[in-house]
Amino acid sequence: MSNVAARKLDSHDIVVEDVFPHAPQAIWKVLTTGALIGRWLKMPLSGFEPVVGTRFTYKTTPAGGWDGTIQCEVLEVVENRRFVHSWKGGHESNVGYGAPLDTVVTWTLSLVEAGTRLRLVHSGFVLPRNETAFTGMGKGWQQVVKTIDALSAEETTAPKPH
Repeated sequence: MSNVAARKLDSHDIVVEDVFPHAPQAIWKVLTTGALIGRWLKMPLSGFEPVVGTRFTYKTTPAGGWDGTIQCEVLEVVENRRFVHSWKGGHESNVGYGAPLDTVVTWTLSLVEAGTRLRLVHSGFVLPRNETAFTGMGKGWQQVVKTIDALSAEETTAPKPH
């Protein structure tokens, strides 16, 4: 068995899915606008553009040999439908919080009768090494999706400039 296949076997995903009464365009704007991302993720963001190949970073609490920087790269952009980026961080010397993490975040939007289905899949957690991140981020992403709903409602009701 190849290393990739072996890694896939012990890889785990966080999946959060909900339907919100907003147009895909409103949710898309919240997912792909740097200032809004900073609001729902509650981490400083730098270098972000929703363009394939763009490298950007988030900054969180450092631990041990890790400086708290999350390295990301935009992997796929299909406007109002799909947004994918890598999410890498941690340090080899850390166990638990700040252990090496090499994952992918996929946002999928689909139009449904009640509005838009938002599906988040954060994939590639290797257990037990990433157990702390998997557990903490599993809870965190559920809150993030609720915040995205609230921000999308703001975008939907915000007055349009003339």
